Amino acid sequence: MHARSILTKKMRTYERRNGLTDLSNSPAERCYLFGPFALLPAQHVLLKGEETLRIGKRAFAILAALVERAGNLVTKKELMAIAWPRRVVEDGNLKVTVASLRRALGESRPGDRYLENVPGQGYRFIAPVMCTEALSMARRARGLRARNLPCSSTRMIGRAELVASLATALPRRRLLSIVGPGGIGKTTVALAVAEALADQCEHSARFVDLASVADARFVPMAMARALGVTIHSENAVPALVTALRHRHLLLVMDNCEHVLPTAAALIDEILAVAPGVLVLATTREPLRIPGETLHRLAPLATPPVTAGLTAAEALSFSAVELFVERASACLAGFRLSDCEAPVVADICRKLEGIALAIELAATRVDTFTLQELSRLLDNPMRVLNLEQRCAPIRHRSLAAALDWSHALLADHERRVLRRLSVFPGSFTLTSAHAVGGDDCDVVAAVEGLVAKSLLSADVDGAVVQYRLLNTTRAYASRKLLESDEWSDVGPTLQKLSLRVACDG
Repeated sequence: MHARSILTKKMRTYERRNGLTDLSNSPAERCYLFGPFALLPAQHVLLKGEETLRIGKRAFAILAALVERAGNLVTKKELMAIAWPRRVVEDGNLKVTVASLRRALGESRPGDRYLENVPGQGYRFIAPVMCTEALSMARRARGLRARNLPCSSTRMIGRAELVASLATALPRRRLLSIVGPGGIGKTTVALAVAEALADQCEHSARFVDLASVADARFVPMAMARALGVTIHSENAVPALVTALRHRHLLLVMDNCEHVLPTAAALIDEILAVAPGVLVLATTREPLRIPGETLHRLAPLATPPVTAGLTAAEALSFSAVELFVERASACLAGFRLSDCEAPVVADICRKLEGIALAIELAATRVDTFTLQELSRLLDNPMRVLNLEQRCAPIRHRSLAAALDWSHALLADHERRVLRRLSVFPGSFTLTSAHAVGGDDCDVVAAVEGLVAKSLLSADVDGAVVQYRLLNTTRAYASRKLLESDEWSDVGPTLQKLSLRVACDG
């Protein structure tokens, strides 16, 4: 019988004993997880994996007091008052009880330490503790398990098959990174996968938002907060690893790219010692650690240019479906007609299936007609500047998303990105060398730009073809015009790009 099944039986017993048939409106009982143990103070239950440990009432009371105040000193006087209320006992009674508790916890094994004696004062619980909730069966049946996954105010569109595929693959692979440019929908997909897998993990799923972590040194603390782990030392990594060693849960590490080395090292260390932990990362650049499985997220599907496209046919493509749903939410009564279907399809092609761009454009249907909107979007600069309020800064516009990525580039990558903006379409590595110049390592820059999801690479042919998204090209072109090098190299770059395009 699994530990969760044991917890379930205990909860049923608790509900039956107290005459509770539906605890959906009652507060959840706290459950403390440390090492291989789960402590439920209200039920007087201590689990070790699948086994219910039997310890004396006084030893349990002392353990509960120490765990609930983990990291803090609990004096001998306090402990004796808890274990022997209304009785006067000697220190020896406490020492004997603590010794039996140490044996029950298996402190004789190397590396397993839970209780620290502070001579002359008392005891302190020193192991990392995860505090979660042991919910009633009624709440479990409704799927309201202990997790911190953000709730989306909109439904996911066009990714159902992908989510099912990734949810099947992740338990076998253990580490899966969803990689792609800003605004393409990585977090949306990751959360859907986490929801699909959370109930299969004994300790559910936890979401670690790294976007707000400005300094990589605070990555371990961000994870500790998301997990509810109490850290009692300056070096949080060993404590986190210890806390997760016996857990079976899914970690969603969102927005890893700006703290990549630290996040990758932490994930690598956790996976090495915690076999029950699964990690789903979203990042604009791969983690590049052993065991990583990459999924480069493709744009939403857009209709090809065809004559006589109907509304029903257009809506079978996820990009159009997303546009129509967001437009309907913005403008009451919006419906896609057959005569408008080609216009919306054209809009979605101009936006290249990027979910954020489509959502931003769709909210303008209360200001412009579809035909006007399509004409306005002929200028990629307008696409860059479309904004939405109440969104994370990096998602308020495509320009903001690209600012986030641009800030993470090395100087030589920024220089080459600016110069590649002169290509209106696809180009080869040879062409990149022609415009990249001799003042930087073009090969390294191209490799870095592909890794960071700013440059796409089509590797199916005999020669790799590279391409910038239209919005990325517009952004890089603006950077080139703003740079000091434009007056010196701009005209030359344009002539070179035209010659290369003609030669190609």
